[in-house]
Amino acid sequence: MPRVIPTEDVRPLSEFRANTAAFMNQVRETRRPVILTQHGRSAAVLLDVRAYEDLVERAEILNDVQIAQAQIAEGKGIADSDFKKIVLERLGL
Repeated sequence: MPRVIPTEDVRPLSEFRANTAAFMNQVRETRRPVILTQHGRSAAVLLDVRAYEDLVERAEILNDVQIAQAQIAEGKGIADSDFKKIVLERLGL
């Protein structure tokens, strides 16, 4: 996801309400998130759908890696050769 450009991507919520279509076009075209502020403080983030999906997928992968690391640390891992056997058996090979 491209980095936020504060001069272009941080806007007040009132401006978003008045120009929703323009904000949507900006997010679609730049793929950069827009940070909406309310009373001078960040309040919400507007993301392109693909950028959101990518972000969720990365978070899920990171979570899976953290779980796997914890399982290995607890001695619950299996050897590569054993894993390969399991996969091949499940595939019927």
